[in-house]
Amino acid sequence: MESSCDETSVAIIENGDQILSNIVASQVKSHRRFGGVVPEVASRHHVEQITLCIDDALAEAQVEPEELSGVAVTFGPGLVGALLIGISAAKAFAWAHGLPLIPVNHMAGHIYAAAFVQPLTFPLLALLVSGGHTELVYMKESGAFEIIGETRDDAAGEAYDKVGRVLGLSYPSGKEIDELANIGSDTYHFPRAMIKEANYDFSFSGLKSSFINTVHNAEQRNEPLVKEDLAASFQASVIDVLVEKTVRACKEYPVKQLVLAGGVAANQGLRAALSERVLTDLPETTLIVPPLKLCGDNAAMIGAAAFVEAEKEHFANYSLNADPSLSFTTI
Repeated sequence: MESSCDETSVAIIENGDQILSNIVASQVKSHRRFGGVVPEVASRHHVEQITLCIDDALAEAQVEPEELSGVAVTFGPGLVGALLIGISAAKAFAWAHGLPLIPVNHMAGHIYAAAFVQPLTFPLLALLVSGGHTELVYMKESGAFEIIGETRDDAAGEAYDKVGRVLGLSYPSGKEIDELANIGSDTYHFPRAMIKEANYDFSFSGLKSSFINTVHNAEQRNEPLVKEDLAASFQASVIDVLVEKTVRACKEYPVKQLVLAGGVAANQGLRAALSERVLTDLPETTLIVPPLKLCGDNAAMIGAAAFVEAEKEHFANYSLNADPSLSFTTI
């Protein structure tokens, strides 16, 4: 079960790599008029949808509760109210059917979505770009996470949302910016923050400020702005930094696979640029990118990660609580 933000999702997973069902109830239309996710609205929608999603997931998979071996649920990071709905439903379902409860880190789920493409081979590196997170995660073995680089301020996904509002795009704006960028050119040459620094951290607040200042200054002077070129210039800056630092990390850390994960992994520009660099600079490394339907928040990825947690006997009791600030270092 997954309810960390604005998607209510329930999936039935077999052997950690087979999706029998993956029901996702999106709330995008409800939040669009606010220009972003409203936590209280999200929580109320989760209450309305969670039991319906459970019923639909079991029906689509043609599975009865007694055939299940466990109940996995996202317990962080995310919106605390939203997380609590999924956790409460998971506890109730696990108790009612005598099943073990498996707590899963939402970000680990994004990485393990790649397991539905092909088996993960370790050590690997994951570029995790999702909502408020931009991280480079090194994994020596399954279930072991080491953050070697992360954002120091705005994450890439947050920058996309803020730039989208300045451009007057509807929420969520990432896909539309990607489409505009595909037909525009990098004519504004925004800064590539920290791209040459000898670390793997990121910073996108300066890029966001530069973008906003460019737009406001042009508007004050009544200068024309090309929306497609603005989008292309912004996206080129984000992609250049993400790809450069990721490729450099893959050369320093001996990895067999590179996983691109998270909501921003659906970005076609990022997919193409990273694929090209891996082919030319990392011929011994296999790039794995989950299909588009598994890049956003979904319960299938939580199920994949849950099999790893279960193997390590990481179970929870009914005192399990939400951890909205959960990180890899605290599990």
